[in-house]
Amino acid sequence: MTERDWDLSEAPLIPLRNVVVFPYHVLPLFVGRPKSLKSIESALATNRKIVLVCQKDESNEDPGLADLYDIGVGAEILQLLKLPDGSDRVLVEGVRRVRVTNVRSDDELLVASVEPLPADEKTSTERQALMRVVLDQFSQYVELSKKLPSESVNNVSGVTEPDRFADLIAGSLLLGAEDRQTLLATLDAAERLHRIAELLAKEIYVLELARKIESDVKAKIDQSQREYYLREQVRAIDKELGEEGEEAGEVGEYRQKLEKIHMPAYVHDKIDEELGRLAKTPAMSPESSVIRTYLDWLVGLPWDIRTADKIDLKRARKVLDKDHYGLEEIKDRILEYLAVRKLSDKAKGPILCFVGPPGVGKTSLGKSIAETLDRKFVHVSLGGIRDEAEVRGHRRTYVGAMPGRIIQGIKQAGTKNPVFLLDEIDKVGADFRGDPTAALLEALDPEQNTQFSDHYIEIPFDLSEVLFLTTANVSDTIPSALLDRMEVISLPGYTDEEKQQIARHFLLPKAMHQHGLKPEDLVIDDGAVLAIIQQYTREAGVRGLERSLVRICRKVARAEVEQKKLFKGVTVNADNLAGYLDLAPYSYTSLIKEARVGVACGLVVTQYGGDTVYVESTRMDGKGNLQLTGQLGDVMKESAQAALSYIRTHAVDIGLDPHFIEKTDLHVHVPEGAVPKEGPSAGVTMATAMVSALTGRKVRSDIAMTGEITLRGQVLPVGGIKAKVLGAYRAGIRKLILPEENRRDTSKISPEISKKLEFTFVNDIAQVFEKALMPVEPASVSRGRR
Repeated sequence: MTERDWDLSEAPLIPLRNVVVFPYHVLPLFVGRPKSLKSIESALATNRKIVLVCQKDESNEDPGLADLYDIGVGAEILQLLKLPDGSDRVLVEGVRRVRVTNVRSDDELLVASVEPLPADEKTSTERQALMRVVLDQFSQYVELSKKLPSESVNNVSGVTEPDRFADLIAGSLLLGAEDRQTLLATLDAAERLHRIAELLAKEIYVLELARKIESDVKAKIDQSQREYYLREQVRAIDKELGEEGEEAGEVGEYRQKLEKIHMPAYVHDKIDEELGRLAKTPAMSPESSVIRTYLDWLVGLPWDIRTADKIDLKRARKVLDKDHYGLEEIKDRILEYLAVRKLSDKAKGPILCFVGPPGVGKTSLGKSIAETLDRKFVHVSLGGIRDEAEVRGHRRTYVGAMPGRIIQGIKQAGTKNPVFLLDEIDKVGADFRGDPTAALLEALDPEQNTQFSDHYIEIPFDLSEVLFLTTANVSDTIPSALLDRMEVISLPGYTDEEKQQIARHFLLPKAMHQHGLKPEDLVIDDGAVLAIIQQYTREAGVRGLERSLVRICRKVARAEVEQKKLFKGVTVNADNLAGYLDLAPYSYTSLIKEARVGVACGLVVTQYGGDTVYVESTRMDGKGNLQLTGQLGDVMKESAQAALSYIRTHAVDIGLDPHFIEKTDLHVHVPEGAVPKEGPSAGVTMATAMVSALTGRKVRSDIAMTGEITLRGQVLPVGGIKAKVLGAYRAGIRKLILPEENRRDTSKISPEISKKLEFTFVNDIAQVFEKALMPVEPASVSRGRR
């Protein structure tokens, strides 16, 4: 049949779903829609010619002109078969491309007005070359694809017309409806061949990749089946010889390891039980991998391996002094522990908690203690942990389950008595996955940790010989039950004199060694070190001091490399320090040096150590309102209310009109409003500032104070006295007012600092007013304003 045999301008129409028919293409169609069945009947009754067009949306049951593609094919019905379900199976052959210009419904059938499109009969050398390329690609495509018969290549290899060749191959490709429609709508044969070449290249790449994946999977399966077959043969041979599973394979290897390890009987029994399960589990079963991993952990733990303590108090003192300056309380506690261990090896390890601001040496103390005892050292950071399983492990039912960090650390150390540092214990959180601090209760309790149970290990492990150390910046966030199990040792921070010694003997030599500097290359005098401490750092520890010294070393190292032989060494003093560290960000001259009305200096403890804070108060005409600003917490606000109530009750004693509050408003502000503030220890400071503002009496600028106030004017004790005293000392304040009941806390302060300070201990707020407030000035009596 040629295209001349199909020259109608109108013919019955069958819309096709996801099917595109090409000229020269013979294929069966299953027809079930009533209108399509009527179209077949009409075609068979006349000339057997019909129009086949793919519809755009296959779900449309009654498509119109807008729902059909504009290019279809004129075809001839070759054969019809009626099916039992009422549908037709019709064999059609595409004859010629047609453009559908209109569709009408006539006697329950669709009739299409079409414009027959001529075939592209042009030939050229380029088209012949394209045909060869496409034929080679099609041969490779048929070879890779399992859905096309090998005869498909023979059917097209003898065709010489480019247009017919392109349509025969396009009709054979397993493409989507959109790609097939695009090829049908491409009238130029050369352009059609180009598109077919692109589609074939893509399909060949996909088929090659699929074949490679299939080959890899088959190889793995074949290898697994081979291993399984060989293992079953070995097992059958062992069974015939009466040696089934005793000393063969992995089970035998584990049993050989057990002979070399000394462990408690209950551990040995558990391993025997798991080895029995492993022997009965097929090698390819996922469960066998879980059992092997579990056995590796049990065999690898140091059930009875410990290091011998080297108990020499003189050597221990030298090691501690070598790495840390000061910290006498901690050093004494470690030496006491060593002395007890020398007298009795049954003493349980203490659980020490080092609480102090950053940079005071809490973490490095753990390493020094391990070196002193000649034990292994394990460091675990708990900051940000929120999952209980991080501490106690996951149960083996979970994929990828592992023991918790404590058991992991014990295996890492290889001994059952390491020094175990749990860093940042105050930053452990809790959420829906559990509370990690609750899991630590068992590990950090000397009465319970002999039977510590990890969810993964499932059998008890003795932690009683472990020396647990913990660190924290503050103890407030540690749960009370956990805090009760630990011996808390505070590290409030270093004084300027201590920082100078640390810089001179530890930090500067270390920095110079790291930067390749010799002693003659850099000299930093005491004045420069003190200036760095006071003007370039504001901290309780020494990290900022170390960074400043390192910065100087970097600049000196650069100068030595650039100047080479001309370099004569550098001496850094207070005068030229800014040339190495730029301008000083802090200055103690910013402290208020003159007495003022309504401004009192208080003492606080932050996570960075002790510090001073100023409380400002001013009075205004009003109706008795008290305004509090500075991001104060509830407890601090209540302290201010208590102070005002005391002032109103004792107005006459203080020198105020009993009815002053009726015409007066008070505003109390604590600077640095972006920083949250909380606690009752600022009570006396706020009371002093308010009395000063109301009476006009100035507050002495050389005095700082702390203490909680009651409605009766009693001054109650507060915490953090050592840190607060050191903070005042660093700030240059030498006169302090403290609660009487805190007198005993000042004994912990070194004598070198105590003798430079003047302490006033008080029981009543009236004593604070007497000591801190200056006599009223005549000009200030009337208003009491600054």
